[in-house]
Amino acid sequence: MEVLFLLIAASLTVAAGFLVAFIWAVRNGQFEDRYTPSVRILIDDKEQTNQTVEK
Repeated sequence: MEVLFLLIAASLTVAAGFLVAFIWAVRNGQFEDRYTPSVRILIDDKEQTNQTVEK
């Protein structure tokens, strides 16, 4: 029974760590770019196409 309490405490500690990491990421702007990922495939990267043509 003591092991169960230890495992619950350990899992709550890990969950709290993930929550703190998520809040830190949100506050530092990690999730602010909502536009670029959805249209990244549509953007023509001219430097990359010029390099492939020259080879």
